[in-house]
Amino acid sequence: MFEFIRNHQRLMQFLLLLFIFPSFAFFGLEGYSRFSDGDNAVAKVAGQTITKEEWDAAQRQQLERLRQMSGGQIDTKVFDTPEARRDVLESLIAQRALAAAVVNDKLGVTDQALQQNIMQIPGLIKPDGTFDKEQYNMLLAAQGLTPKGYEASQRRALALQQLNFAVQGSAFAPKAVSARLSDLNDQERSVQELSFKAVSYVGQVKVTDDMLKAYYDKNGSKFEVPEQAKIDYVILDSAAVAAQVSVSDADIKSYYDQNLKQYSTDEQRRASHILLEVKKGASAADKAAIKAKADELVAQLRKNPGDFAKLAKANSQDPGSKDQGGDLGFFGKGAMLKSFEDAAYKLKQGEISDPVESDFGYHIIQLTGIKAGSVKSLDEVKGEIAGEIKKQLAAKKYAELADIFNNTVYEQGDSLKPVADKLKLKIETVAGVTRLPNPTLAPNTPYNNPKFLKALFTDDTIKGKHNTEAVQIAPTTLIAGHIAEYKPVTKRPFDDVKNLVRELVTQDEAMALARKAGEAKLAELKGKDDAAGFGDVKVASRVKTQGWNQDAFLAVMKADTAKLPAYTGVELPGQGYSVFRVTKVAQPATPDAARRKTEQEQIANVLAEQEMLSYINFQKEKAKTKILKAGEAVTAGASGSKSADASK
Repeated sequence: MFEFIRNHQRLMQFLLLLFIFPSFAFFGLEGYSRFSDGDNAVAKVAGQTITKEEWDAAQRQQLERLRQMSGGQIDTKVFDTPEARRDVLESLIAQRALAAAVVNDKLGVTDQALQQNIMQIPGLIKPDGTFDKEQYNMLLAAQGLTPKGYEASQRRALALQQLNFAVQGSAFAPKAVSARLSDLNDQERSVQELSFKAVSYVGQVKVTDDMLKAYYDKNGSKFEVPEQAKIDYVILDSAAVAAQVSVSDADIKSYYDQNLKQYSTDEQRRASHILLEVKKGASAADKAAIKAKADELVAQLRKNPGDFAKLAKANSQDPGSKDQGGDLGFFGKGAMLKSFEDAAYKLKQGEISDPVESDFGYHIIQLTGIKAGSVKSLDEVKGEIAGEIKKQLAAKKYAELADIFNNTVYEQGDSLKPVADKLKLKIETVAGVTRLPNPTLAPNTPYNNPKFLKALFTDDTIKGKHNTEAVQIAPTTLIAGHIAEYKPVTKRPFDDVKNLVRELVTQDEAMALARKAGEAKLAELKGKDDAAGFGDVKVASRVKTQGWNQDAFLAVMKADTAKLPAYTGVELPGQGYSVFRVTKVAQPATPDAARRKTEQEQIANVLAEQEMLSYINFQKEKAKTKILKAGEAVTAGASGSKSADASK
């Protein structure tokens, strides 16, 4: 990848952050024109405010998305920094400025584009190819959204995409620029190496006891045994709470009766249709002619109903069902256009409808099947209902037990036994716990959580021998710990590590001798060229780095080749010192056309992102953007550089 591309990563990250949030995070569920105002405003854009609550919500969404993208394999707290919060605020400001541009430029989205966007949501298309409206409503309800509010936000998001594509589409990468950068990327340097191995100088090293003692004193941290603790801990989580919840048969029966619709399947119908399309803006005469043709087809089908599939293939203008003889499969209420559904549900099996008008034209419908509705019995769903009730009761009981857990570990802080007995929890014990998370443990290991470890290694828990506070390490998981045994940081005695110190000092001294010899040879070669002692010629290229030490490769590619042969040298940690002789600089005989095309596209993308950023900055200025003192104070407070009263 080009250095040019790498140098624009910050720009890429900002623009990615700008567009990955869900649209309702930018605009709010109530729309662009109804942002709240108040004392907690952190910024103002186009006369509207961004509140601290909106800022916090956007930050949480970003951290959750990072967690999901990594599969929970990273600690998102390393991204919870003042700089990251500032980036989130800047992205919200940019979104508001672009939202104002969308409104001012009267950008809109057609119903068809919105429908296509929603249809792409996974899980909303039934096996028979129809839209699952019930599942759609359930998905939105689970996120606290309504179809009306969600669809309005999607219209705004799609309009924003239109704006983004239009602005970025105005950028282009000159071929001369991309060709020059590709030439640099492809450049091949013919190189010879003269190595000064540290191991070759070991015999020349003279080590004294004073040198060993000095190294030991200067590098004491290398010989430390880190602090460790043997700890007890207890966990209160949803599983522990659920174990204390019971569900009666009466509860199950009541839930079943109240949610009977959930266990019922409505009647479904199967139909075939012939669509004669009426284009938007069609004249009355054209529309009448299409209607007349539909009437003729109905009359023909009434005489020979068995010809429906044949006539559908010959006449229907619905590409989705035409080749299947017009078959639409089974569907329930709410899945089809209202006029179509009303007509289909009035037909008896085998009947053919009169022409039915819709926004698409005229439909001729034949009802081909009826699937009666059904209700699952209580016995069939009893286990499922018991689990759901238990889950709900446990969620309610968790808050109650969490208060008891918090209070008990604090009020009876000399032991975890009281809280374990009171809440029927098991005390776990583990040894070798350190102040920093152990990278070899699974990410979800409770006692390896950074928040818990921070609470565990304090003077109050170590010296005072008290419980930690209750630490929330997951949405419904609390943990508290107690140090049973503590071993502070210790330094291994000099006599115990003397042989190790001797090895380290010998290595350092040998490296110093190798470096001295290599630098002397480099100075000599820069004065007079001499190929004696150098190895075989190797080729170094930015696209062919295999077999190269990274430090050596960078030194070779940075060497000044205005005059050949060119010389450069570099210390290779743990190995020695190498001098490199660059004898030739050339382009490959056959450039990789496919890669060059990809590189040109990458450059064009960077320029497009820069164009978008410039447009965003213009819109922010046009919207008279202002970060208020509250926003400055929150950012400063997060970094600890200002007092909490900075906003007053």
